[in-house]
Amino acid sequence: MTQNQQPGAPRARIPGPQQPPLPYPQIRAGLWRHCLAIGLAFWALTAVVTYATKNTTLLPTLILLGSFLAPVTFVLWAYERHGRDLGAHLILGCFLTGGTLGVLGAAVTEYYLLHPSLWMYVGVGLIEEAGKLAALMFVLRRQTRIRGLRAGLVLGATVGFGFAALESAGYAFNAAVSLRGVDLRALLETEILRGVLAPFGHGLWTAIAGAVLLAYRRPNGRFEFTSPVLGTYLGVSLSHALWDSTHGIALWLVARLTGSGLDRSLFGQGYLPQSTDEQKHLFTLFSVGGPVLVSLSGIAWMHALARRDTSWRNTP
Repeated sequence: MTQNQQPGAPRARIPGPQQPPLPYPQIRAGLWRHCLAIGLAFWALTAVVTYATKNTTLLPTLILLGSFLAPVTFVLWAYERHGRDLGAHLILGCFLTGGTLGVLGAAVTEYYLLHPSLWMYVGVGLIEEAGKLAALMFVLRRQTRIRGLRAGLVLGATVGFGFAALESAGYAFNAAVSLRGVDLRALLETEILRGVLAPFGHGLWTAIAGAVLLAYRRPNGRFEFTSPVLGTYLGVSLSHALWDSTHGIALWLVARLTGSGLDRSLFGQGYLPQSTDEQKHLFTLFSVGGPVLVSLSGIAWMHALARRDTSWRNTP
């Protein structure tokens, strides 16, 4: 007790050494592999149990697991390899907030602006790519330090994968619901197909557009819609439109090459009536080869962008 301290008075606390704030939890290396393996196991187990028990309450679990598995896996891979310095909270915000806003914005815009026509898929590409870029800009509106090709590739892909996951869940639900009840086979086929194609669609296109957008972002955080940014947006929108219209283009090419005529009714039916074996083989070739060519061109485009940024090779 000091000389001036009164008996019974509480003692003053002497401040001890200040502890540094706890860092954000780090995602361990190789987590994407565990996510893929465990997610596939859970998805397959859920599918088997759903088929065996005919329990429709398991459908949301099956849809969510199948729709989010591939997008989440690729986002984790991109974060581990090239995005650790961006922060896990920003990756999560782009995936959830960016993906949700992109889906909602595209749905509202397409509802009011698009009508069935030969150019409908061009409109879909323009609207959905604009919606994803707008969602990316909204998430990064206060993150003025985030700019550059590498950040744009990682965060753009993250927004695209969030969009793809939510869109795939909607397609899986529509495939499951039929007039005859629940079509589990159609649901599984839809999820497998869209899961395999997820890295070559929305994630790829938004990665390219996001890279150029953030490459021309000013140091004060302002987004600049320069000629390269607008040209890239139009380019990925065209790739999107070509991907979506592959089925119709394949029908047109088969009819053109085999001399079947160009009756507009066949486009409304979505198939060639009374098709020959030659026409079936040609249609399979064009309908599969079209998306492959679009994907390869997109991958080459993204690779060319990545090579322009030296920080891409120096990430932690």
